[in-house]
Amino acid sequence: MGAIVALRYPMALSPPPIYVEDDAELQGDDDGPSACVMVFNANDASGAGGIGADITAMSSVGVHVLPVVTGVYARDTTEIVDHFALDDEAVTEQARTILEDLPVQVFKVGFVGTPENISAISELVSDYAEVPVLTHMPDLSWWREDAIDQYLDACAELLLPQTTLLVGNYQTLTRWLLPEWSAQRNPTARDIAIAAHGHGVAYTLVTGIPLPDQFIENALCSPTSVIRTEKYERLEAQFAGAGDTLSAALAALIATDTELGEATSEALSYLDRCLEGGFRPGMGLVQPDRLFWAHSDDDEADESDDAPAVGDFSFELPPGPTRH
Repeated sequence: MGAIVALRYPMALSPPPIYVEDDAELQGDDDGPSACVMVFNANDASGAGGIGADITAMSSVGVHVLPVVTGVYARDTTEIVDHFALDDEAVTEQARTILEDLPVQVFKVGFVGTPENISAISELVSDYAEVPVLTHMPDLSWWREDAIDQYLDACAELLLPQTTLLVGNYQTLTRWLLPEWSAQRNPTARDIAIAAHGHGVAYTLVTGIPLPDQFIENALCSPTSVIRTEKYERLEAQFAGAGDTLSAALAALIATDTELGEATSEALSYLDRCLEGGFRPGMGLVQPDRLFWAHSDDDEADESDDAPAVGDFSFELPPGPTRH
């Protein structure tokens, strides 16, 4: 478990300059992040996942986040107790109001709470057919069985046909997309991708595929091929928020025009570093340290000399002239 350390401004960041009306540089179109990602997700007051995870992970990549709150979890650091969804009109009004003002490069859909919200979001993203949609399906085992079934049915019928990339854990996606699997062998990541493609999904990232000797594999697949695989050693700690962290980083990298296979590798590497520095803020599960790159030099000097430096990470955090 990583230590909880003080944060500093990343790199050479200083307080923002005072705006001067005649300063052409400050008024230039190149100031700030060039890519915007709209994310639909619930708020998680524990800080483990939800829209807070989306904001910190995406900001680490250097994109501008447009967070649309779809509801709120009632949870502690151990478990989700309940969820309270916003109605579909409130969700739609948040999204359409800002979409009339600025363009987005990617939509990311997390847990949105109700079939009505899925329907509203599906209708909205269909109006922006040229914008990729990343859908993350989290573990819903904490929820009522009837609510899970209704939510997954709506997602398969309405959202997956709009989805460019589906992200989810091996067990979660297998139970959802291959419920009647009867072969003697376990389904492969490509089997899951074929099932997802049957609903209209172009690509599927399957995470947490069990391997021998305490390893797991993550596989990016199309219905016809395995595009990229990454193998990691399984960590003994139990984490909350890993799926939100990975899918958010991946959506942000796609928004910056990173090629999909490379974006997948970099997002998985980012998640691995977040989990390595994981911390336990309460009495429950360990949370990813999504701001590991912002730790002060003094704090890093106290750690093992063998620990990887921020500069060893595969993408610069955060890129661009404005760091936030």
